[in-house]
Amino acid sequence: MAARKKRSLSLFLDKFDDIVPDGMRELVAETDAEIWKEVDCTECANCCKKMTPTYLKSDIDRISTHLGITRREFRDRWLRKEAESGDWINVSLPCQFLEDNKCSIYDVRPKDCADFPHHTKKSFDQYNETFKNNLEYCPATLMLIDRLRIIVEEGYEWPM
Repeated sequence: MAARKKRSLSLFLDKFDDIVPDGMRELVAETDAEIWKEVDCTECANCCKKMTPTYLKSDIDRISTHLGITRREFRDRWLRKEAESGDWINVSLPCQFLEDNKCSIYDVRPKDCADFPHHTKKSFDQYNETFKNNLEYCPATLMLIDRLRIIVEEGYEWPM
């Protein structure tokens, strides 16, 4: 389903490069709250299977302490430094901490994981590329953008 809808939803998101309806921030927050009543991440875990978080220094410190190993041991065992960005990311996928579609270090997980899928991290129109990328991985993002498309297209006139 995601692959079929990705193109039309991506085109919908492109419209926000030029115009953002009044009240969009509130509409996104309200719609986001509604979809989380229907989504159980442990049924999917695609984010953990197909994507890697960026590990901040504070994440590495917190997780390595939790695991009782040094920061160096943690990095050497599970992380690599991404050449183009310099970010620390997982060496492989799925995430080494994923067990039965659940995070085995949930209470100390990276901030990037805790914030995922970043629906209300920034103003909606400033995060279009992230939404587009997450459409195929995250059912919650797919539901959010699909519902927003219906609401906005029914309630707003778009310039041609």
